[in-house]
Amino acid sequence: MSVPAICLSGLTKSFCARRARSGSALARVHDFFAPITEQVLAIDRVSFTIQPGERVAFIGPNGAGKSTTLKVLSGILHPDSGSAEVAGLVPWRQRRQLGFRIGTVFGQRSQLWYHLPARDTLELLGFVYELEPAACRARLKELTAAFDLGPLLDKPVSQLSLGERMRAEVAASLLHRPRILFLDEPTIGLDVAAKAAIRELLQRQSEQEGVSLLLTSHDTGDIERVCQRVIVIHGGRVVSDGSIAELRRGYLGTKRVRLWSERERLALTLPGVRVLSELPHYCELEVSTATTPVGEVVEAALSQGTLRDLTIEDAPLDEVIHSFYRDVKARPAP
Repeated sequence: MSVPAICLSGLTKSFCARRARSGSALARVHDFFAPITEQVLAIDRVSFTIQPGERVAFIGPNGAGKSTTLKVLSGILHPDSGSAEVAGLVPWRQRRQLGFRIGTVFGQRSQLWYHLPARDTLELLGFVYELEPAACRARLKELTAAFDLGPLLDKPVSQLSLGERMRAEVAASLLHRPRILFLDEPTIGLDVAAKAAIRELLQRQSEQEGVSLLLTSHDTGDIERVCQRVIVIHGGRVVSDGSIAELRRGYLGTKRVRLWSERERLALTLPGVRVLSELPHYCELEVSTATTPVGEVVEAALSQGTLRDLTIEDAPLDEVIHSFYRDVKARPAP
């Protein structure tokens, strides 16, 4: 049986934070000389396992504990309690060795030298990762072909578009053949075509080289097109862990129905049916399936005339996730 790429058990981390007394001048003086502090729990008994080659989205609202967890996994922070292994290593004890087995891509931070050509940075990273010159050249040739970097390598990074730079960033993170890749908002700020290219490259590299991906993103397109599994963290605790299909099934109460009709306007006043948009010969509906089955909506539309076409889709994933967050927030604290 293979060793898990990432294994966390009961991981807990808290921070000491100051709490202000009040807004008065005297209170501010007291806060300066005798501050009141309290422990803030950032992650609370987090446990999950990721297998080699698995692609996992790690999501949650702002302040949920995603960044703290990633910092513990990369060895930047020491946990208060619990255990973790990443690529068979304890991150905060074996951080240097871990650096040779993981790669990182941060959409808002760059590991490329801004005023140098990308080739120079990649060659320097090869030296940092102690790659033999011949092995580094061979790997760089491989990645250049896979990421279509040929025309970009000798341009200063400052002259690359954001999409081109992100391709080079991902290539840089894969130069030393890491077994695990941490990705934080890898497509932030990219246009539609650049996002699609980055997602395809990540999925292909994971499949071809068996790299495990742990991705945090607020872009549901990244989650749907790259990942197989979703771990949701809220209030420092893991509240859901399963496939995207399971998340949808658990929180889907609506369908999107689009109708193209011979009749200019359809009068659909069924309970649980909301008109999202309407044009001559077209309407888009949100149907609460618990109140009115989709079949009844279609039958009501057909009773008013011929339908040219129709589509029935699940609600967008971002709505499913928003519904999940709302439900978790409404639950009583454990």
